[in-house]
Amino acid sequence: MSKPSGPSDAAPPLSPDDWGPADLAAALEAASEWTVRYRERVHELPVFPRVGPGEIRARLPESPPREPEPLGRVLEDLDRDIVPGLTHWNHPGFFAYFSSSTRGPSVVAELLIAALGVNAMLWRTSPAATELEEVVVDWLRQALGLPVAFRGMILDTASMSSFTAVLAARHRVAPEVRETGVGSVRLASYVSEQSHSSLEKAVMAAGLGRSSVRRIPADDRFAMRVDALRDAIADDVRGGITPMWIGATIGTTSTASVDPVAEIADVAARHDAWLHVDAAYAGPAAMLPAVRPSFSGWERADSIVVNPHKWLGTSLDCSVLFFRDPRPFRETLSLTPAYLQSGDGGVTNLMELALPLGRRFRALKLWLLFRCVGTDGIAATLRRHIDLASRFARMIEADRRFGLAAPVGFGTVCFRALAGASPEESDLINRGVLERLNRGGRVFLSHTELGGRYVLRLSIGSVHTRSADVEAALEWLGEALDAELAERGRSS
Repeated sequence: MSKPSGPSDAAPPLSPDDWGPADLAAALEAASEWTVRYRERVHELPVFPRVGPGEIRARLPESPPREPEPLGRVLEDLDRDIVPGLTHWNHPGFFAYFSSSTRGPSVVAELLIAALGVNAMLWRTSPAATELEEVVVDWLRQALGLPVAFRGMILDTASMSSFTAVLAARHRVAPEVRETGVGSVRLASYVSEQSHSSLEKAVMAAGLGRSSVRRIPADDRFAMRVDALRDAIADDVRGGITPMWIGATIGTTSTASVDPVAEIADVAARHDAWLHVDAAYAGPAAMLPAVRPSFSGWERADSIVVNPHKWLGTSLDCSVLFFRDPRPFRETLSLTPAYLQSGDGGVTNLMELALPLGRRFRALKLWLLFRCVGTDGIAATLRRHIDLASRFARMIEADRRFGLAAPVGFGTVCFRALAGASPEESDLINRGVLERLNRGGRVFLSHTELGGRYVLRLSIGSVHTRSADVEAALEWLGEALDAELAERGRSS
């Protein structure tokens, strides 16, 4: 009897146009060696690239190659032409914005995601991808101490997560918009003046107009003023405008300040407004019992966004949107054509809850993070970053050349050089200090504006940063200040 046809031990390549097993193995080995070498030497590279606009583009061919090239040559070109133009987010001296460094397990996860190549849009298109996403999102919920009532999904960024929450909030108060458009609906949303621009952008993208967003003043600690929120809502109600959505923040972008979420939740409940909490950056810190009080009230939210690709060390992109009730998400966005209708009962089809149909297997990144690092290991990293930020703040306070510009928030410190005969000159000096520091390539800081003044900002969130990197940052800041003042004919 002949043997049935089927896969054999010496299976052919997936297609005649793809690498065979031996080719793939050699390529993976070369790419692995390159990756390890890059991560070993990233601290030696300038964290901020020393290139001008168009310089990298000029190095690249104008047309694509017609014939295949060996991977070795491509990796050589990567080193020569691409790496010099990168801002190295994995550099231990990356203190700008909110760091998105990558832990080793996430590097491995990205390889596995690409190797598997699944699309998790429907349960049946990859049952394990859907069910693993539900499990790891719940693992994260437990680690953060959120109630069991929350479930969630993984999207690409906080911008998409917040946008999805705005659509659900809009549907809850104006379900007719799904069929007829926004028309003459009069809805208002409320955010702090310190909130991230993505919250306002989400309302714009939902078709409600930027004019429907009320930017609520902040107090002297840069947190939303609840009295001003109440007044703004009262004005809208008197004018026949429905309060739709309130965006509170735990860990604002400029200072990592914390809005009084518990009080805001009271206001939202009184007006049946959707409460969304942007904890994209600071959310993971809820894993630390000592920091948990900063999250008081977030358990009452309708939706919460937390970005593992910021402080947890998973690679871009991985944003978790938690929500209490999936119905407004499904009712506003579910639109399944006949060719995607499956008839599977009792399953979750994640594409019905958000705008994207195609969905990467992002759950694998969280799965490897929890399995290879563990919640204790993650918490230890968060605790170390917060301690380093507090230490840097103490060093700033002890250095008479600089002063704090805001309370320290989680791993973020805002400060200024105390120099200049006027506020305007002081702003110019601080701007010059930052430009000099970043041009040096040893560290990379960002800035913000507080009270109309130019403020320097150092945020510790890279898994690669150590105490020596933070100490060196202050030393180099001093050098940059001395050089700036010397050029201006002043002394520190």
